[in-house]
Amino acid sequence: MTSDFADALASGPLVLDGGLSNELEAAGHDLGDALWSARLLTEDPEALTRSHLAYFEAGADVAITATYQATFEGFARRGIGPERAAGLFALGVESAREAARRARAGRPDRPDRRLWVAASAGPYGAMLADGSEYRGRYGLTTGELERFHRPRLEALAAARPDVLALETVPDMREAAALLRAVRGLGVPAWLSYTVAGDRTRAGQPLEEAFALAADAAEVVAVGVNCCAPEDVSGAVRTAARVTGKPVVAYPNSGETWDAKSGGWRGRSSFAAERVRDWREHGARLVGGCCRVGPRTITSIARALARE
Repeated sequence: MTSDFADALASGPLVLDGGLSNELEAAGHDLGDALWSARLLTEDPEALTRSHLAYFEAGADVAITATYQATFEGFARRGIGPERAAGLFALGVESAREAARRARAGRPDRPDRRLWVAASAGPYGAMLADGSEYRGRYGLTTGELERFHRPRLEALAAARPDVLALETVPDMREAAALLRAVRGLGVPAWLSYTVAGDRTRAGQPLEEAFALAADAAEVVAVGVNCCAPEDVSGAVRTAARVTGKPVVAYPNSGETWDAKSGGWRGRSSFAAERVRDWREHGARLVGGCCRVGPRTITSIARALARE
């Protein structure tokens, strides 16, 4: 698919933002909720704009919206009907757009700086809010998953983001459903799996998983996110070789999420210098996911600028 965003990838790399949730938590927001950061779309969208702005000011070129855990079903549980829910999806995109406007206004020395908005669509398991996005294999058919994803992808696409982020996908069945659901929306997309070693979280070989997107015209980048930094390098090589597309890579800090306790364990192992290897082997969208903050995004931007 030809688009301004796809053209920018060709001359990349572009720096993605980091974890929106950790930036919000650092500002004092409690995200212990089934809607996670999407709850602030109903309560405090200005907080989302400020968090996106922090990443743009840190050097990110792309902001990922607070819609990862936003679904019509999840909003309905809060008594929010379809019409208002669609408006909240659009507000997620607009919050990031407003941050981009403020970032450009704050840098009059760079009036031509292009900043991008990626509308996040998390996996089915994110709606369940039980950690199953790290396992996949929900017991649903591809058709059932497609019917779940299509309405919110339509709502996100209607808000005209620069790209759709089909992210943290744990298995091939859900990837196949997303690739069907994104057809004909008129907005490019990237597809990124959450992985463990050289396999999806559901245990499928990455070669087979990435191959699903090789011929998808809507998909302008393929890769991984929400995984250990140590798992990225091999995945980048595989994605580039199998698909011939630009690769997206934005792992976690290296800490591990414990769904039972609802907290993070371990230490950060994210080293910004790793991104130069990822770039060398095909990564054109590089950033961080959970527990990666603005300071690390600045380090990533500097590491890539030194190439």
